[in-house]
Amino acid sequence: MRPLRLAFMGTPDFAVPALERLIAEGHDLRLVLTQPPRPAGRGHRLRRSPVHELAERHGIPVHTPERLKGDAAIVEELTGLDLDVAVVVAYGLILPREVLEAPRLGALNIHASLLPRWRGAAPIQRAILAGDRETGITIMKMDEGLDTGPILARRAIAIRPDETAGTLHDRLAALGAEMIAEVLPAYAFGSLTPRPQPQEGVTYARKIEKRETRIDWGEDAPALARRIRAFSPAPGARAWLDGEPLKILMARPSGHVGKEGAPPGTVLAASPLVVACGDGAVEITRLQRPGRAPLEAEEFLRGFRIEPGMRFEPAPAGKASA
Repeated sequence: MRPLRLAFMGTPDFAVPALERLIAEGHDLRLVLTQPPRPAGRGHRLRRSPVHELAERHGIPVHTPERLKGDAAIVEELTGLDLDVAVVVAYGLILPREVLEAPRLGALNIHASLLPRWRGAAPIQRAILAGDRETGITIMKMDEGLDTGPILARRAIAIRPDETAGTLHDRLAALGAEMIAEVLPAYAFGSLTPRPQPQEGVTYARKIEKRETRIDWGEDAPALARRIRAFSPAPGARAWLDGEPLKILMARPSGHVGKEGAPPGTVLAASPLVVACGDGAVEITRLQRPGRAPLEAEEFLRGFRIEPGMRFEPAPAGKASA
């Protein structure tokens, strides 16, 4: 079975395992498209994407267009590469019809949900926020819609009770890499046919907005714990205590019985760190101060005073949250 002539389109860490696997499988990676270097870190120095770094280490040509729509040069180059397939993973740019049609067999996308549930930008976080018990990877043939293309393969995994967006991200990235290695040859050589997505069960995973990361202590304990886990490790669920912004990175519902009628956000206990919610309480197990490393709650409390009766508050007027 001959290696396939591929273009790869992806940008963040989530796409790296798939590109690594395609390289290891011996496919002919003729071009990588990834987003341009962006300012990052305290110095705001330009940083290349994780996919860009990996491709350069393996000597694969890399292009970083700002957009693809109307870019005739990119379309001409893709057409001239005599590609079998393009593999797309969290690229972050819209692919116009001319790009989708440039490879002989079109473009395949690795999507981090069980389509048609959670089409869109943030399927991992939305699945945790919604309390879904499972999610997975879908490999589909792309069309011009938003994650609407026909399905080649789906594989489900359970969402664990303590799952964060970070741990689920890593598990799904590994699963996507495993699946694309199996699906590509089967599709390219005619033993796997795309099937239309079901019409029922469509949901949309809209992009995460900053306001959603502000903790509302009036939520019930299970919902609040899910919100904290859905935004961990980044961007982090945000709260203020004693005038300082904090990121709350891990929490779970607690059976702690504290002061009767304590307002939401009230610290009920410091060891373990338990905070009252609109219904019930949560135990916070991981936190972070600005400019510091994340710490487990026990270690955090050695350097930051938190006592029963203190209360987490919304961000003070005129100040940014953590």
